[in-house]
Amino acid sequence: MRIKMKKIFALMAVLAFVASSVANAQEEVTKDTLLRANTDTLMKHVRILASSQYEGRMAGSQAFLEAADYCAGVLSSYGVKPFQDEWGQYFQVEYNEIENCNFYTYVNDNDVRVQYVLGRDYVCSSMTGRGYTNAPVVFCGWGIDHHSFNEYAKVDVRGKVVLCLSGVPEFLPGKVTEPYATMRGKAEVAKKHGAIGLVCINMSETCRPYEVQHQAWCGEGAQQLTFPVVQPTRDMGAALLADEQMTLDSVVTTLTESMTPQSFHLRKNFEININARYRSNATTANVVGVLPGHDDKMKHEYIVVGAHLDHVGIQGNTCLFPGANDNASGVSAILEAARLLTVNAPKNIEYNKRSIIFVLFSGGELQNLGAEIFVSNFPKLHNVECFINAECIGQGDSIQVLGNKRFPQLWKIAERNDSISTKSLVKGTRTMPRGDAAAFAQIGIPSLVFTGSMGSLNDHVPSDISENIDRDLLTKNASLMAEVIYELSLGDYQGRSIRSKRFKFDE
Repeated sequence: MRIKMKKIFALMAVLAFVASSVANAQEEVTKDTLLRANTDTLMKHVRILASSQYEGRMAGSQAFLEAADYCAGVLSSYGVKPFQDEWGQYFQVEYNEIENCNFYTYVNDNDVRVQYVLGRDYVCSSMTGRGYTNAPVVFCGWGIDHHSFNEYAKVDVRGKVVLCLSGVPEFLPGKVTEPYATMRGKAEVAKKHGAIGLVCINMSETCRPYEVQHQAWCGEGAQQLTFPVVQPTRDMGAALLADEQMTLDSVVTTLTESMTPQSFHLRKNFEININARYRSNATTANVVGVLPGHDDKMKHEYIVVGAHLDHVGIQGNTCLFPGANDNASGVSAILEAARLLTVNAPKNIEYNKRSIIFVLFSGGELQNLGAEIFVSNFPKLHNVECFINAECIGQGDSIQVLGNKRFPQLWKIAERNDSISTKSLVKGTRTMPRGDAAAFAQIGIPSLVFTGSMGSLNDHVPSDISENIDRDLLTKNASLMAEVIYELSLGDYQGRSIRSKRFKFDE
């Protein structure tokens, strides 16, 4: 009898141990289920948003609004509600629909023209004018006409096309070069001197010399409706200057070493024909939703989680900039965070006492205009405790979270969560928030930017496709974001000072 009783007690002890182990395992699985992003779900969103269906998601385009509708539908399916009765926070932007462009070069009228291909050899400036230009060409360095460095002084560009380099020289002070730093600034100067078009060779080190690169933002100023502006690759630029007075490499070397203008007339003529439709007030929108907090008092405090949805669009029918990493990857992480905190969230643990605002910005490629619009108009700004931003999180060699220099307390939450789970965070570098987060940081709202370290290989180029996304890095970055958002939503973190909560943004 005693032996049987001992066996029963032993069996009960084993069962109790097993039950405890199972409970612990279930708890671990529960937490993992809550916080770990699903790679397939993330990649599904990236592939859809970077597809030709949404035409590069340029702010102001109908395709962008359709991409915004897709994201609002995903958030709605997870139980996120539109903020203030509708998803869209609408505003107006410049938008230029570039339907097509032809570019030829020739020396004499009877020569066979050399044709270059849109999307392979060159792109149009986002704010190019429409029209036909057939004229001789003058090279004018960086296109500067400052009295201390005037590249127009010894050449006549009236009735001609100006060929120049992108960017500005480092040997001149910023107060001299600032007006010439943008495509629109260079075009205005060229037109002022009588030119009828501008071809600006892309000298950026952030892209390969054989690949086109495009920027939505081209500077302040009035639109020049009939002034064509084209940007060739560096390789095409070398071809344009072949058999001329100076090659591209030699003129760049001479300019930087002599620090004197090297302008000259080309033997070649350029023939350019651009079809473009410009609108000064095209409609675009931020997508804004809310997941209400579960605590009666803390639900009036907000964690804002955001990413810019727009990219740099399409030119013609084939020159597509998909924007898979920039920034479909960041948007996918926002959508996945919503899923993890709603549909995927277990019912037996407490979470999001605070309300969470999900915002997908338009105008991120237009000097972060959408973030400025949101901060200027959000009615509960004084109740925002922090802002978490996802920016290009699918490429690079590790996770980088920007903002520790300005907001070390908030950054340490990311660092602690990374040390437990993802173990991929770059440490030891003091950084400031940037991009969409700048609008929040400048009024004292603690902000972090999740991104990929050394991940700018495919910035604003056609090869920014879903196949080039690092699936593991994307998943780790999205998972770490979800962990940080989860912790912040519980209410222990108090990031803002009383002073910053009283700040009113200047409209």
